[in-house]
Amino acid sequence: MKAYSKSQLAQAAGVSMRTFSRWLKSDNEQLALFGIKPSNRLLPPVAVAYLVKKYDIDLPDSR
Repeated sequence: MKAYSKSQLAQAAGVSMRTFSRWLKSDNEQLALFGIKPSNRLLPPVAVAYLVKKYDIDLPDSR
């Protein structure tokens, strides 16, 4: 897994940035444990893995 921007994950999930932001808002506590602030644009691999699993996002190069 690699780092992705929020917009890349939203596109991979097939949702708008507004919808994706709402999803992230519901996960603020968990993302804070990863050291991520709501203003972060780039999400580290550990957060990407969490979001991909939770929202069943199919990344083109996920392994």
